[in-house]
Amino acid sequence: MDWWDPTIAAVGLLVGIVVGLTGMGGGALMTPILVFFFGVSPLAAVSSDVVASLFMKPIGGVVHLRRGTVHLGMVKWLCVGSVPGAFTGVLLLRFIGEGGNLQDILLTALGGVLVLASLAMAAKAYLRLRERERRRARGRSDAPERPLTTIPVKRLATVLVGAGGGLVVGMTSVGAGSLMIVSLLLLYPSIRAGQLVGTDLVQAVPLVAAASVGHLMFGDFGLALTASVLVGAIPGVWLGARVSSRSPGSLVRRALTVILLASGVKLLGASTTVVLLTVAAALIGGLAAWTWVRVRHGEAPLARQERRRRQAARESGPTATSASAG
Repeated sequence: MDWWDPTIAAVGLLVGIVVGLTGMGGGALMTPILVFFFGVSPLAAVSSDVVASLFMKPIGGVVHLRRGTVHLGMVKWLCVGSVPGAFTGVLLLRFIGEGGNLQDILLTALGGVLVLASLAMAAKAYLRLRERERRRARGRSDAPERPLTTIPVKRLATVLVGAGGGLVVGMTSVGAGSLMIVSLLLLYPSIRAGQLVGTDLVQAVPLVAAASVGHLMFGDFGLALTASVLVGAIPGVWLGARVSSRSPGSLVRRALTVILLASGVKLLGASTTVVLLTVAAALIGGLAAWTWVRVRHGEAPLARQERRRRQAARESGPTATSASAG
């Protein structure tokens, strides 16, 4: 490979656009693509993706810092666990050794993390739906939203979440954002999802920096491979972020959930038939389950129409009463 590969750069552009559209981590897509379609060894793909992420993560973090959607106290305690966790993940790879044994272990770990990431994305969508339901309830009761700075940090639990996420990133390069955000949503149900995304992006910068140092020292980092990914991914993230407000990001995330699940099952050694059956079950069963959940929580189109009708009736009620009295 020369100093860069235009084909990998083109794939990096597409992955970057998806990252900009959805806010998900690029490692979950780029790492299996490099392994499946370009024949890159798992360790080289992991090392290059981690280092590439170091140049991409700060962009979103700066945006959220300016918007005030970052809980700095939570960032601190997440980093207490995630920074040593990320470096430990790389050391574990070094301890395992080299050769086929390491590559097999990496493929299995990557497959398992992709399956978990797919399930975490589905869980995150459900928790966001629950959050919207709570907001509607607060709106009816005029309850004020709790300021971000007043929410106390659960230190030990937050450190453990950071350590687990850092270990996953250090070993597989797959962004642990979905896994960590779901855990944090369960720990801090009063924080809005957007604030947790900002908090996760900021803490991910030192996390990825620690993992990058480890992979530069002990991994299989390739400058040409990393440069190829970055040449496409950086403008792709910018372009995706620019059009994200006018695109069906939710549909893209649902498709990615199925893709990640299929990729993870394949990396775990399943046959093509099993992968296809898994995809079919996820599409049909997932659509049916999500429709039922939306109806139950008042998110289906008919439920929204009924909610608007009742709100209009409440707003027009006093006017109608005063008119009849006059």
